[in-house]
Amino acid sequence: MRIAVIGAGGVGGYFGAKLALGGHDVTFVARAGHLEAIRANGLEVRTAAGSLRVAPARAVARIADAGPVDVAMLCVKLWDVEAAAAELGPLLAEGGVAIPFQNGVDSPQILRRVLSDDRVLGGVAYIVATIAAPGVIAQTGSLARLAVGAFAPSCQPQAAAFAAACAAAGIDCEHALDIRLPLWKKFIFLAGVSGATSLARQPLGVVRADSDLRAILAAAMHETAAVARSQGIELQDGFVDEQLAFADTLPGPMRSSLLNDLMAGNRLEAPWLAGGVMRIARACGLAAPVNATIYAALKPYLDGTAAAGARP
Repeated sequence: MRIAVIGAGGVGGYFGAKLALGGHDVTFVARAGHLEAIRANGLEVRTAAGSLRVAPARAVARIADAGPVDVAMLCVKLWDVEAAAAELGPLLAEGGVAIPFQNGVDSPQILRRVLSDDRVLGGVAYIVATIAAPGVIAQTGSLARLAVGAFAPSCQPQAAAFAAACAAAGIDCEHALDIRLPLWKKFIFLAGVSGATSLARQPLGVVRADSDLRAILAAAMHETAAVARSQGIELQDGFVDEQLAFADTLPGPMRSSLLNDLMAGNRLEAPWLAGGVMRIARACGLAAPVNATIYAALKPYLDGTAAAGARP
């Protein structure tokens, strides 16, 4: 399968490397020093079980240089989705599809405004990974799986084909017949964890162990679950309690990508996480005061701490 990985960070780098090592024709779209390191030395992925290396690895600077492909895995940050979507058409000209793997629930709608419905699948990535150094991806913990599914019934065969390609490469990938459900389930968990850890400037272990911070985490999840149900997402009773129990099983030092970006002084995805919950809740007449408070507290840092004039 011909695959373009657009954004070779934690998600794209890890799963793209696995697909390349599984025999697929993978092209990485990367930037600056990360791009040059991949070109010079290949792409290394460090995990608790050992290291993987794709060498040589094909890496390009421009999306236009990556295609045509069967699948474009869109793994850029949320603020880059719309610009990237505008460049995807030529890559998909031979019947390919785009699969966004961003946090939140906005990316598929953004792509479907630019591309036709039969060119967009839904994707969910479950992994904690980041760029440790140019050309090096580091995974934290053992969680590493994907879910993919179609919004248009005619695209289910392409979703199934990608899931099968992942399975052949040793990736746990679910073919979800209703991709909206895993998208929203992850959103409920991630919006809560990213918001609470970023608000406290502390890793997950500290948040879940403190009764007041844990209450914020739970309340943020309950608000997002109520928003999900307002959008027709059928969640089982006790879903939030299950997510809190799952959070208790994760490594205590785990940091959300939002917290990592906050502490590094980088631009934040908060408008699509806590801010996204607040926005969708208001549009459907619901209250989301905890998420609104988290978003308000992070607003001075949305464009990075240099814009805020102080370190967090």
